[in-house]
Amino acid sequence: MIKHTDHFHGSDLETIEAVYGIKKEDIVSFSANVNPLGISPKLKKTLSEKVDAIMSYPDREYTSLRRCIADYVHTETENVIVGNGSTELISLFIQIKHPKKAFIIGPTYSEYEREVTLGGGSTLYYRLQEEKAFAIDIPALEKELTSDVDLLVICNPNNPTSSAITRNDMRKILDICKQKGIFVMVDETYVEFAKDFAQITSAPLTGYYNNIIILRGISKFFAAPGLRLGYAICGNVDLLKEMNQRKNPWTINSLAAIAGEIMFTDEDYMKETRELIAKERDRICERLNSCKNITYFTPTANFVLIKIQKEDITSMNLFEAAIRKGLMIRDCSTFPFLNNKFIRFCFMLPEQNDALLDVLLEVLK
Repeated sequence: MIKHTDHFHGSDLETIEAVYGIKKEDIVSFSANVNPLGISPKLKKTLSEKVDAIMSYPDREYTSLRRCIADYVHTETENVIVGNGSTELISLFIQIKHPKKAFIIGPTYSEYEREVTLGGGSTLYYRLQEEKAFAIDIPALEKELTSDVDLLVICNPNNPTSSAITRNDMRKILDICKQKGIFVMVDETYVEFAKDFAQITSAPLTGYYNNIIILRGISKFFAAPGLRLGYAICGNVDLLKEMNQRKNPWTINSLAAIAGEIMFTDEDYMKETRELIAKERDRICERLNSCKNITYFTPTANFVLIKIQKEDITSMNLFEAAIRKGLMIRDCSTFPFLNNKFIRFCFMLPEQNDALLDVLLEVLK
């Protein structure tokens, strides 16, 4: 039996429906971190015209899709590999590198630890410090990267802290890891939402370093989690060759491949998304400044992490106050190093954001 004290993922709308008696269609999910504009209008308009593509097998090499992604991220086509969501590529990478000891920068997404463990490896965490607003301390990290570590995992911008590492700092990390024989896996799921994403993405570094792989997907920025399309950028030819050899053929269906090509060229949609998120990020932070009973950590991505400073209020109290209004936030007490004083919510449309803030600030006043 499901209890109301369980923790819910952004995709767990059916569970929420069962527990709280709210129709999933009536829930606004501030937990899923998905683009509030929905899918690309260009995709919505043109994909139906391509439906005959399902009568044929996709190109086994996905050449056209990879070329489109390469243009989008400004790299060479041979540096791009595609998969059935970034999860498939994470699994493939872990299977091949088979890390015995992985170092994960956290608090962060739990899938990294799970994949390493499934591969027979062990994991340790480098703890981002709350008092430093969860910003990375590179000298401190260097001291903890001992000789038995063979993989460093970084989510950038990080979920749930919404903090980010600049490309200049990532170069320093890569130099340290290169000297120590450590490979670096960087998850850039949220980088496209960042105001200064061109200074945060590590994609250009793949042309100079062979010890880095960057993972991305279309679930969040392009609001298409159901298409299950992910890609990786890497300048290590041998690694990509082995991943391609191990990868099952045609893991991306024909329509998903075509959809990817369409989305990555919808410049108007991408511009509108970045403008909306930037405007709402600033506006929401301004409203949060008025609440004395919280601390929020300056967000880089499309979501914000908040610490509750009111003694008698917990993350579950806020979750329940919001969900009873049909608004779903993320209780962050299950993340490593966080507790029942932390919540996270993403930025939706202005009127939705105002509705959520009204509920949260009323409880916290």
